[in-house]
Amino acid sequence: MTSVLEREMFSEAEAARLLRVRQSTLHYWLEGSQRSSKSYKPILRDKPRGTRNVEYRQTHNVPMKELRRFIELLREEFDVPYPLADRRPFVSGRNLVYDAQTTAGLGVDYWMVAVAGDQLLLTTPADPFIRRVGWSGDVAVSYSPDANLESPVRIQPDVRFGKPSIKGVSTEVIAEQHDAGEDADAIAEMYALDASDVSWALAYEFSVRATAKAA
Repeated sequence: MTSVLEREMFSEAEAARLLRVRQSTLHYWLEGSQRSSKSYKPILRDKPRGTRNVEYRQTHNVPMKELRRFIELLREEFDVPYPLADRRPFVSGRNLVYDAQTTAGLGVDYWMVAVAGDQLLLTTPADPFIRRVGWSGDVAVSYSPDANLESPVRIQPDVRFGKPSIKGVSTEVIAEQHDAGEDADAIAEMYALDASDVSWALAYEFSVRATAKAA
């Protein structure tokens, strides 16, 4: 049975749009590359798959060499293929994460945990990330793509084929209705949503469009 993290959800183009990164960059993270006589291993996957479909995961932009080594170390320590989509490194495995990030040579700006007093705490980038993830046990099963933690927009692999949605309604569809001239109240009634749900959906879709135009 295919786990949620192995299930192919998006094309590279769609995943790049959701992650707000260039498709060429995402392809390198997933498949690695061959440049002249040197091969570069993937960063997010344990090995290339020769496909342009993308599993249900998110990432951050950090130095490639150090990130690759960091993830390899976490993969070995926790014995899981996708350690950044596992809850344990963030909660019960912080000592292992600290050792991995220092061994890999990650700059402090990219650390997941840091020492504060006699405790290892999540850093400013890591803490909001884990709060945007929905967990089933230790496995990531949903994600909030909106940086505003109050937003109800969710990406769930078993809802709308993983497209961002609110209460099962695609935010893209809501935006299309708005583009067609429907007002927020009419859209809310059409899909049995609250007016605030529609507002959140439109705010999210407009921010994605703005990012795409700026790229």
